[in-house]
Amino acid sequence: MAAFVLSGLQLGWVPSGRSHQVALVMLGFAFPAQLVACLYGFLCRDAAAATGMGTLAATWLTFALITLLAPPGSRSGTSGLLLLMAGTALLVPAVAALDKAVVCAVLATAATRFLLTGAYEYTGGGAWKTAAGVVGLLLTAMALYTALALELEGQRHRTALPTLRRGRQPGTLTAPRTETLAQEPGVRPEL
Repeated sequence: MAAFVLSGLQLGWVPSGRSHQVALVMLGFAFPAQLVACLYGFLCRDAAAATGMGTLAATWLTFALITLLAPPGSRSGTSGLLLLMAGTALLVPAVAALDKAVVCAVLATAATRFLLTGAYEYTGGGAWKTAAGVVGLLLTAMALYTALALELEGQRHRTALPTLRRGRQPGTLTAPRTETLAQEPGVRPEL
């Protein structure tokens, strides 16, 4: 949602004077949703997803707060540096998720979007802003597809839409390994 609304601002669909409203979408929707996804990612022991969602949650929160406190429609070098670093940091979980090609592609596209938005915030070039908006629309479509594919897979207990996983047969879901569960970090042997 935040990626789509921010694209609307960057592409001129939302007037620049309404940037505070866009910040509220980032703050009220993106931050809490991705924070919860981050926590579940760690609970499911999916470090790539958890790290990616945590980076996204923290970035949306910080970018939203800077945008809320800035004059409407203004740019911020601080936001630019934040987004350039966040885009770079998102490449870590993207590379770690190479065996999950669709998830990797979403994280890499989010990284690209943050890098382009960061370049705009830092330098002010209109081409950066437009490119970030277009990549944001692509990211929105990719994220919706990925969410649908994973949700259908979870409901049907089989692959319904391609997620391009490598290393396991299509249509198979793996169960947690219970034989080593007691040795996992954070698991108590007795209450």
